[in-house]
Amino acid sequence: MSYVPSTPEQRQEMLHAVGVQDYRELYRDVPEEMLLDRELDIPAAMSELEVSRAMSAMAAKNKRFSTVLRGAGAYDHYIPAVVKSIPAKEEFLTAYTPYQAEMSQGVLQSIFEYQTMIAELTGMEVSNASVYDGATAAAEAAAMCRDRKRRVTLISAAAHPDVINTVRTYCFGTGDELRVVPAKDGRTDEDALREMLTADVACFYLQQPNFFGVIENAQEIGELVHAAGAMYVMGCDPISLAIMKTPRECGADVAVGEGQSLGLPLGFGGPYLGYMATTEKNMRKLPGRIVGETVDSRGERAYVLSLQAREQHIRREKASSNICSNEALCALTASVYMAVMGPDGMREVAEQSMSKAHYLMRELTAIDGIELCFDAPFYQEFVTTLPRRDEVLAALEEAGILGGLPIDCGVLWCATEKQSRAELDKAVAIVREVLAR
Repeated sequence: MSYVPSTPEQRQEMLHAVGVQDYRELYRDVPEEMLLDRELDIPAAMSELEVSRAMSAMAAKNKRFSTVLRGAGAYDHYIPAVVKSIPAKEEFLTAYTPYQAEMSQGVLQSIFEYQTMIAELTGMEVSNASVYDGATAAAEAAAMCRDRKRRVTLISAAAHPDVINTVRTYCFGTGDELRVVPAKDGRTDEDALREMLTADVACFYLQQPNFFGVIENAQEIGELVHAAGAMYVMGCDPISLAIMKTPRECGADVAVGEGQSLGLPLGFGGPYLGYMATTEKNMRKLPGRIVGETVDSRGERAYVLSLQAREQHIRREKASSNICSNEALCALTASVYMAVMGPDGMREVAEQSMSKAHYLMRELTAIDGIELCFDAPFYQEFVTTLPRRDEVLAALEEAGILGGLPIDCGVLWCATEKQSRAELDKAVAIVREVLAR
């Protein structure tokens, strides 16, 4: 069975056009001993129906939970039906990257709208066309802050472990240094940060709310960072920005974060998108693309690629990033979500998530043996102690509830607007029952 659309005659004609008789001649520079002269040891081809059955059988092994009380960077928010249907339209789903701006006006407009919304959400003046995920965005932000004299990146130990590891990997690749600022009582240790802000530090990355769900003293930390001459990068949950101070209000030079909560399903880990926004002063340091609005020769609105700091378009040694995708479909999904929800809808999501998380915390800590680990304000996540942790989480799983994430100091719980009070009460009742045995 062949999946090549051209006929054997057409393929032979193409070979003759380039001056060879068969495909083997295309690899004449490859040593003979490196060529494969036998059939590949792979299963035989299957029909479309057989493939569908095989994939369905594999998918059936996945376990889907009716109630999710776990966040840690990916959140179970409600996604309106229209947010799923619009990006599924053929003109969006199959559109390729906009290399020819004059032929890609629809895609460019969707990116422009996305950038505008992210800029408004973060309080920044410019946003790019997004990157792979929140961790990548943090690493790219750290890279754009470095200069010849300042090569060290500081990051809070209270940031997501995946973010820390991704930034560390980027630093390793460029030969730069990452230093982790310790956490104290669930927050960034400001005294330690003050001591670590030396003359070679390019920037400090703070997650808000942090990995433990705790709300940091972001504005004070920003003043501390700037006083040392370094740049300030904040990684924020975009939904939380509907009710919290924007990164710009906290003094951040760059705002980044994971955009999954903006209408993207959990999807067993992806695809997600990372957002990036900054001030006009740092615009030319942003990786990826920036779409701009202008007018054409007839005076009508048109969209262009205003900035492309990518190695495909400029000399590789001058490129500021190796990001090779604009995540356009995921960015479009986020745009549709933000447009459908509007400021009031996003504010309600944030308020309900925060309210339900606090309700869950109060109910859990009313059980003997369970205590809140950090006495600090939190958004939609919190950490508690949990006796017989594995047994409790297994009982929740048996009831179709994904419990909190086990971490070194306890269990990281999460609640969003999606969980009803009945679901939260059911989870608490199971925890109480297990611990009462």
